[in-house]
Amino acid sequence: MIVLYDARGESLALDPAHPIDALPEDIVWIDLLRPSREEDALAERLLGIEVPTREDLKDIEPSSRLYMTDRAIFMTASLVCRAEGEHPVLTDVAFVLTGNRLVTVRYDEPRAFALFRAAMPRIQGGCPSGVILAARLLETIVDRTAEILEEAVAKLDALSFKVFDRNTGRKRRPPQYLEARLLDVALHHRLIAKTRDSLASLARLVVFLQSAPFMEKEKEAQALVLVVARDIQSLSEHAGFIFGNITFLLDASLGLISVEQNAIIKIFSIASVVFLPPTLVASIYGMNFEIMPELHWHLGYPMALMTMLVSAIVPFFIFRWKGWL
Repeated sequence: MIVLYDARGESLALDPAHPIDALPEDIVWIDLLRPSREEDALAERLLGIEVPTREDLKDIEPSSRLYMTDRAIFMTASLVCRAEGEHPVLTDVAFVLTGNRLVTVRYDEPRAFALFRAAMPRIQGGCPSGVILAARLLETIVDRTAEILEEAVAKLDALSFKVFDRNTGRKRRPPQYLEARLLDVALHHRLIAKTRDSLASLARLVVFLQSAPFMEKEKEAQALVLVVARDIQSLSEHAGFIFGNITFLLDASLGLISVEQNAIIKIFSIASVVFLPPTLVASIYGMNFEIMPELHWHLGYPMALMTMLVSAIVPFFIFRWKGWL
């Protein structure tokens, strides 16, 4: 799908079945979403440049993601997509500045694009050029990334309360409670890892854009890009801090699981020690010796039972007195 936008956000969808001969003069943004071969060919004919394909976007070489030609500047960034679900992914988006227009090529729908489309009519002065539009779009992408990090922090706080809640005793926790929390930690780890990768790619893109020759004449875009660069830097540091909290939460959860397992082993160990003296008494009186006076006593059997009971109770209270129970 090819959608054209003017400086005020008014849109026009192009149909390859009814192509146009030239782009309207007021168009500053051409957005290609999952373009077909016919749509790629139409965009290339109208723009006079090669449009990056899906295979081009997947190339991880820096020289393939950030480069200039005589007619355009090509930039590719990885953006976080589906951050609200359990399986966030990175989607590669191409930003192409050619002439006075911005061309975006994407095969997924990051939420930042929908937010920017909705905000375009409210931008004071509009987006008169492609580079200004690119700067404002990058600003929206960074704002969306900040929102993802804020939501992740709130969810991590809730998860921390679940792991360290003092009112939730071990006896009242269902089986595998902490093991299930480990899966939650893994989901947050995946989201923050994807966000950090996205911020790294955006940082490289912004540095490359700042070094473009035409940026010296675009004072407004230059100021916007500088703000975006600072925001990316601060968000990268914040993402690193969140990553450290996730690591702590993971280590703490594993430690609590180890403590619970040790408590179970401790119970079995104490039980074996408590029942060891009665076992010794029973073993003695289970021997088939000919001379064993207690076997002929009328109270021999009750005495043996009482001895076994006392030998079990005495170690139990000793353990309680020592604080081992």
